[in-house]
Amino acid sequence: MKAKITLTALLLVGFTAVQAQKYDIKTAKTYAEISAKTDGKWEGKKYIGGTVFKNVDQLKLAPEHTDHSFDIRYEGPGWESNKIGYRLYLDWRNAIDIFGKKTSEMILPKVGQDNFDSYHEMSDWGADILKAGKGIGIGSIDRYLNNEKLHFREVDSTIANVTNKTNESNVKVRYYGWKTASDKIDFTSELTIKPDQLYTQHTIKASKEIKGICTGIVKQKNTELIKKESKNKKWAYLATYGAQSLVPDKLGMAIFYEVKTIENVADTDLDYLLVFKPTTKATSFYFLGAWEQQTDGVKTQEEFVKYLDQQLEILNKKGKM
Repeated sequence: MKAKITLTALLLVGFTAVQAQKYDIKTAKTYAEISAKTDGKWEGKKYIGGTVFKNVDQLKLAPEHTDHSFDIRYEGPGWESNKIGYRLYLDWRNAIDIFGKKTSEMILPKVGQDNFDSYHEMSDWGADILKAGKGIGIGSIDRYLNNEKLHFREVDSTIANVTNKTNESNVKVRYYGWKTASDKIDFTSELTIKPDQLYTQHTIKASKEIKGICTGIVKQKNTELIKKESKNKKWAYLATYGAQSLVPDKLGMAIFYEVKTIENVADTDLDYLLVFKPTTKATSFYFLGAWEQQTDGVKTQEEFVKYLDQQLEILNKKGKM
């Protein structure tokens, strides 16, 4: 018996084809990737040899991997819009860094191809502009207990995924068996960037309610701390501005957060930290960098604050960006 092909079925097929249009990095305004070597070998905590970095949709972190292991290009996943780029150190540091961009093109595929270090020097596309050091970077996750910042030093396994769509790019990292103090939990971190935007939406979720999960902004010299709550007291931002890039030149950094999700704000030697209330519910916040050399970049603190206030007003009205 022959199956009948209805008009509805044909329309659905057409709709699926439209939805499945291939992502094209040449015309895209966002991009995410993770790129690793697979044909070398481990000698202790260092990855030796290997001919080329290969992009993958999913990567399970090698048990030997630590900072400066040289198996992952620029040390972890990266994501960008046509305005700015970010990367996550996928090791015990778990800090997020900023790539300042002087072009609207997608630049991550060329970053770190010549053995990691090139992106620290200014190039036609821009450079790594944030020194995270021992700090939290911008918008990343740690745990803060008894005035001590606890990193991701003990994790049973870590898996990172990247996806690219025409309207957004996404990095998702799942940490299984993250042990800090006397607690052991699973933890998910999802980072999403959209076209024409500076900010990344960061959605986090813990498998158990534990105190001290935190995010924040690394402290730099020559900066001013800026804070503000929305009119309805539901959203707020924590920001810094000044000559705090590695260039050095003007860079603004900010985190927008839902007031009810935060237990306290900690001013430490290394960072300004936002400590979340214990929960197993998914929690979203937004972080961003604004560099003066980017295309149509923010040039002054006044411009930066105006931009932040505009974004806060959007959150005040809509509850999301």
